[in-house]
Amino acid sequence: MLMLVDCSNCRTPLQLPPGVNSIRCAICHAITRIADPRSAPHPPSSSHHSSAQSSSYNYNQPPPPNAVAPPSPYNHAPPGPPPNPHGRKRALICGISYKHSVNELKGCLNDAKCMKFMLMNRFRFPESSIVMLNEEEADPFKRPTKHNMRMALYWLIQGCQPGDSLVFHYSGHGSQQRNYTGDEVDGFDETLCPLDFETQGMIVDDEINATIVKPLPRGAKLHAIIDACHSGTVLDLPFLCRMDRYGKYIWEDHRPRSGTWKGTSGGEAVSFSGCDDNQTSADTSALSKITSTGAMTYAFIQAIERGHGNTYGHILNAMRSTIRNTDSEIDGGLVTTLIGMLLTGGSVGGLRQEPQLSANEPFDVYTKPFSL
Repeated sequence: MLMLVDCSNCRTPLQLPPGVNSIRCAICHAITRIADPRSAPHPPSSSHHSSAQSSSYNYNQPPPPNAVAPPSPYNHAPPGPPPNPHGRKRALICGISYKHSVNELKGCLNDAKCMKFMLMNRFRFPESSIVMLNEEEADPFKRPTKHNMRMALYWLIQGCQPGDSLVFHYSGHGSQQRNYTGDEVDGFDETLCPLDFETQGMIVDDEINATIVKPLPRGAKLHAIIDACHSGTVLDLPFLCRMDRYGKYIWEDHRPRSGTWKGTSGGEAVSFSGCDDNQTSADTSALSKITSTGAMTYAFIQAIERGHGNTYGHILNAMRSTIRNTDSEIDGGLVTTLIGMLLTGGSVGGLRQEPQLSANEPFDVYTKPFSL
């Protein structure tokens, strides 16, 4: 169970994960320590909070049709009128190259820098509201270790309110591991590989879903851009958009056979991923080959820069077209400074993969406007 504490310096509300007795504030970077996690302060008692914590609502089941979702037990988002469409923007960007190891990738740091540049300049995300984890950071809390990635994911969602726009971008290795709970249609959990995954383990899709998807309150939205192998359903979202080469699509139901609910607490969650769950763009055991890392980020940014970002369907089609024609796109010359940055980072080249779109609920991909 998560504990809510205030930053000892700036008083920003922070969520303390189980078993952790200190947390670093992503806003002012102060460290708040709790001598005994069991003594951490809880939110003040009120009818609003007590109703959110009561057992009368099961967050593992979808809400009844047309029902107003109760406040999230993770962030106590208040109920109320329709949200302000110009809410706060917040982003977490992770770029992992695994330098000086047999798992080394090229272009991931470049991908992270380009994504940050685009979020700030195209979508007006304040730099102070973007946390970037990468291997170049001198601050040990900003290196993409498993612990730091977990804490950054908690930071991304904490305090989320109606009208907020959250973005999670990841460029690095992805993998799969056998699932024994019946939650996965294909029998495998999808995973992300932190910098220290060989010693600390991977981050499983169940944890990502529980951390940033399930708590998402009504009126808030989350976009994930995941550039990794086996990443089709790495957020464990219930619906996957199956689109053919001609742009025709159906929404495939990926709700677990066990009945576990993988949706949100009323918010909107959408994920663009580099390839299907069973796809890699190159054999990850033959690391001399180019992997999926970078190609998807390149295709996503190019879709936005070339004016294909008006709807989700147009973005997905443009991304797939770019992946299929990477070599000819490169020969055609650089289109923007952003695309040039990605190309000179050496993160693309003749890749075979199909970017995927998943969401917490189906929608018309050709009429729903895209916005961050």
